[in-house]
Amino acid sequence: MGNADLRDLAVIEDVSFDDLGGSVVAVDAHNWLYRYLTTTVKWTSESVYTTSDGTEVANLVGVVQGLPKVFEHDLTPVFVFDGAVVDLKDDEVEKRREQRAQYEDALEDARERGDQIAIARLESRTQRLTETIIETTRELLRLLDVPVVDAPAEGESQCAYMARRGTVDYAGTEDYDALLFGAPYTLRQLTSKGDPELMDFEATLAAHDLTWEQLVDVAILCGTDFNPGITGVGPKTAVKLVREHGDLYGALESRDEHIEHADRIRTLFLDPAVDDVDVQTTIEPDVDAARTYVTETWEVEAEEVARGFKRIEESLVQTGLGDWA
Repeated sequence: MGNADLRDLAVIEDVSFDDLGGSVVAVDAHNWLYRYLTTTVKWTSESVYTTSDGTEVANLVGVVQGLPKVFEHDLTPVFVFDGAVVDLKDDEVEKRREQRAQYEDALEDARERGDQIAIARLESRTQRLTETIIETTRELLRLLDVPVVDAPAEGESQCAYMARRGTVDYAGTEDYDALLFGAPYTLRQLTSKGDPELMDFEATLAAHDLTWEQLVDVAILCGTDFNPGITGVGPKTAVKLVREHGDLYGALESRDEHIEHADRIRTLFLDPAVDDVDVQTTIEPDVDAARTYVTETWEVEAEEVARGFKRIEESLVQTGLGDWA
């Protein structure tokens, strides 16, 4: 289901970081990292984050710039990394791959024209989370003693499950699909300036008089990452159909429509592959080792990450990060 569709349905309110202090947040690592990665690429010279052998590690700049915002507000981040890609998502992955190829062609044209504004925009759109990016991010988080969880499948579904189970207080992602995975409370805009948004699962269900299953059915009718929607059916129409006919199957029958793999798609949201995990939230960051890893091992310009590391060090004193429990 498109983000615009789900935002139309979701109950969202602004929340102050001051009200979140001491909380634990399961962060959708790929979602969070991609946003900082694209920002870094867009606004930072390539020479800053490219090693002598040509390896790009803009992610390390992004992590150092992004973590202070979480630390300074006394939040414990738990980074959840994606596992295997669900086979039903192959079409979506291929679509994104084709879109990236189009951006890469446009980027080449922009470079030939010398259009710096277009270059900056398109470079951010062609970024991928490479194996090196994932591995170096994980190592930097390890040095900073930030908890990491490996999801068996979708990182977002694991975040939602951890929030439902009470392992963490919030899921943290920009993706509205956290609602479909049943995350009780989701913090959005953790990567943006200012305070975050709070997306409320139960309030969303109550606002539309839907059950969790029916909310998923509404999404399937509109279209998800795993299926195209029914032509002409938007969120309002989908809600009406599900409420009138009880569920997805009744709604489809009423319109003489069919959605391939409907049962499997429902299960992917309602009963996804997730793991029970315990999270250690008492951390002792080794900032010196992390700084050395970024600036010496991976040759990131020291001045580019100096302020970020300073903010991390200051947050250790201000919030007592090493005393989290």
